[in-house]
Amino acid sequence: MFQLRKQQTWLSGAVSIFEVVYHSIVRSVRSKHNNALIALGMNIMQAVMFVALFYVMFAVLGLRGSAIRGDFLLYVMSGIFLFLTHTKTVGAVAGAEGPASPMMQHAPMNTMIAILSAALGSLYIQTVSLFLILFVYHVAFTPLVIEQPIQAYGMVLLSWITGAAVGLVFLVIKPWAPGFVGILTTIYQRANMIASGKMFLANTLPSFLLAMFDWNPLFHCIDQARGYVFINYNPHYSSWEYAAWIAVALVMIGLMGEFYTRRHVSISWNARR
Repeated sequence: MFQLRKQQTWLSGAVSIFEVVYHSIVRSVRSKHNNALIALGMNIMQAVMFVALFYVMFAVLGLRGSAIRGDFLLYVMSGIFLFLTHTKTVGAVAGAEGPASPMMQHAPMNTMIAILSAALGSLYIQTVSLFLILFVYHVAFTPLVIEQPIQAYGMVLLSWITGAAVGLVFLVIKPWAPGFVGILTTIYQRANMIASGKMFLANTLPSFLLAMFDWNPLFHCIDQARGYVFINYNPHYSSWEYAAWIAVALVMIGLMGEFYTRRHVSISWNARR
């Protein structure tokens, strides 16, 4: 009531928001572990284990011949990195602070900052892990050649955006049905182990199998990324525009749902469960 309100310019307001977002990103990154380097190392080890597992699986099943002509590990990593970026972002955004969280009682904090910091924190960890693994592989094992690196990283960003959009929809539903959303998030992340298409090429799939995967925006991101990484692969059955429009539609739905949920949610909902 008796408060002196300072008039802020748009520039000072933007700087203060970016400062809150920065501190929220640091908090979300360090929430995995007290030591940020250990949190990053854990993510790198998970990516390395995924790559090693799929490398052994392809070797045992004799599927290396079905891969693109070029560096086989780069083929495996081009699918693993986008898959991890997408699924980790879904989990991070779906688990962000909601409207009834105690963090929302602090004046500069709001749900948009919580969602943005969760998404950017996930992107930061995945990007640093990606460049570190590629750098070590390039220096210690064999030189890497990526045909169009900027466009290939653009597909990583698109997989991150689609993951944030899916996570936003899950976050909006969570106050209304937290148990159901937890199960649905896990099912979505596990289903993408196969539905993401990281183990095969869209150009080699028959039409009846292609119809089972082309609904997934991550499938389109991975296939397009391989077209940018390898000079010998030209994707015919995927489109990055499809993934972009799906992301836009889900973000619009998520924002409208978040606005409605923020006005109706109550901390007493969790008390009665």
